[in-house]
Amino acid sequence: MNGGFWGQALIYLLAAVVAVPIAKRFGLGSVLGYLFAGVLIGPSALGWIAEFEDAQHFGEFGVVMMLFVVGLELRPALLWRLRGPILGTGSGQVFGTAALVTAIGLAFGLTWQEAVTIGLTLALSSTAIVIQSLAEKGQLHTRGGQAAFSVLLFQDIAVIPILALLPWLASGKTASHGVDTGHSGSALTHLPPWLQMIVTLAAVVSVVVAGRFLLRPLFRYIASSKLREMFTAVALLVVVATALLMELVGLSAALGTFIAGVVLADSEYRHELEADIEPFKGLLLGLFFIAVGAGLDLGLVADQPFVISGLVGGLIAVKFIVLLALGLGFRMGWGSAFLFAFALPQAGEFCFVLLAAADGLHLLDVAISAPLKTAVALSMAITPLLMLINERLVQPRFANLNPKREHDEMPSEEADVILAGFGRFGHIIGRLLRAQKFQVTVLDNDPDQVDLLARFGLKAFYGDASRLDLLTAAGAAHAKLFICAIDSEEKSIEVIELVQKHFPHLKILARAGSRQHAYELLKRDVTQIQRETLGSALDLSVDALRTLGFGAHRALRAARLFRKYDEISVKELLLHYEGDQGAYASEARKHIANLERVLQEDHHPENHSPEDSWNSAGSR
Repeated sequence: MNGGFWGQALIYLLAAVVAVPIAKRFGLGSVLGYLFAGVLIGPSALGWIAEFEDAQHFGEFGVVMMLFVVGLELRPALLWRLRGPILGTGSGQVFGTAALVTAIGLAFGLTWQEAVTIGLTLALSSTAIVIQSLAEKGQLHTRGGQAAFSVLLFQDIAVIPILALLPWLASGKTASHGVDTGHSGSALTHLPPWLQMIVTLAAVVSVVVAGRFLLRPLFRYIASSKLREMFTAVALLVVVATALLMELVGLSAALGTFIAGVVLADSEYRHELEADIEPFKGLLLGLFFIAVGAGLDLGLVADQPFVISGLVGGLIAVKFIVLLALGLGFRMGWGSAFLFAFALPQAGEFCFVLLAAADGLHLLDVAISAPLKTAVALSMAITPLLMLINERLVQPRFANLNPKREHDEMPSEEADVILAGFGRFGHIIGRLLRAQKFQVTVLDNDPDQVDLLARFGLKAFYGDASRLDLLTAAGAAHAKLFICAIDSEEKSIEVIELVQKHFPHLKILARAGSRQHAYELLKRDVTQIQRETLGSALDLSVDALRTLGFGAHRALRAARLFRKYDEISVKELLLHYEGDQGAYASEARKHIANLERVLQEDHHPENHSPEDSWNSAGSR
């Protein structure tokens, strides 16, 4: 199936649109969806695309853009703070993996040049897959995620000396086997080594200087034109020009754009640049992953299943062992160490670049490089599955191994109020009541939150309010009031039911996280409820109305009416909440329309009172 450019574009887009949402729905992540789409339309399956190398090269530009966006998020101060992990874990992972793989290659009869080439190549991991997967799961800023990011930065930097080392390895192989080494792709090939180094250093310095002193005035000038498309064009121009300059001097284009991003990280245009580049980055990364999937030679897998599975399994096992040892050696803790190890055991996109360079230099025979390329692609393809195993099976086990803190001893004095939950909502209540000299016993089930608040002089006790013995120890039998300000809606319902059963004298005030949560509380006869975002949202609405020309009294009255009749609406809709959802939606629409009518007719109180407007609307 061909169809020219438009036919190929249709196939790529259709495959992505079908496969990626399915993969996301099953919790596998977008990367695996793109890879599966590539396998499906590639020559080894449906055969809808036969030539995918151009798409892969074009898609590699997505990796370059990704490094630029990552650089924009890394202020130089943060990068300096990560220098220890970058040099420590990064060098440990690259050299440790390369040494083990080289030793295994020598044991299988490879020449030392071939073994070193394969060792250095397979030491690299996939920046694109790992960062994308960690970001999707919200793990990029955890300790294990930061360690993985540091290693990836070191690997991207390491690509440069590895590429420079390959011709030397090829010349060593030429001396013993008479192989033609070909030539390097750098424009500086024919210059003396010392001059190459000077020109390369000058190129890097020029990127830094241009980013610091030239690009900001340029962005300011373009921004003043108020043409959004021109700002996008300049952002793309910066990325393309930096990538081209780096490739001309024989450096990694991804590393060059990363440096440019870091230089611009302190710029006032950082967020605008990121927003403009993001759509292109996402689409091109998707194209890259589709091309990688299409490159999987399933025929080779079928012909050499034990060789391919051995390469993939051996690669993942070796890197996993090295990574886990590094994680534990750097005292990350078991959970972070396993996240670190499960994130990086695959080979990376730069492996294809290094293997192609090795082929061009005749460092590796086709019989060696072909299975390696398939193994690299397969290892990248199963990475989301490995991270899913870590998330679903491994992390819950090691979470239970963390030392548990004993519940705090409750105060001896009797409390007027027991407050469950001392987070962003509860701590305001606790501070206000204590300022009015009421005795408040605060319970919170997050030890880190309790310790953090203690540093600011806010006393709370670590304890689970769903335990009857702790409520008793906290003085629930003698308290006057129980306030439930717990984040978790399910947990708050459990705690309230426990209090109602064993301490029926306690008056209960509760925080509702949502309208549905409010329904559940009302069903349990908890009538004094505050929806956590309602008050702040109405305060902002008052400010908005005043900005739009309303007087202060009129704006405040509108907010009060909205609160009053919206709370009435919640109680009335409770009757339909557990019935037919179609009927509930119909009643909800009526209440929304009625509330709008009340607010509009309040402008003419001589004709209608708010109560008349509400009742005449037929909402009861």
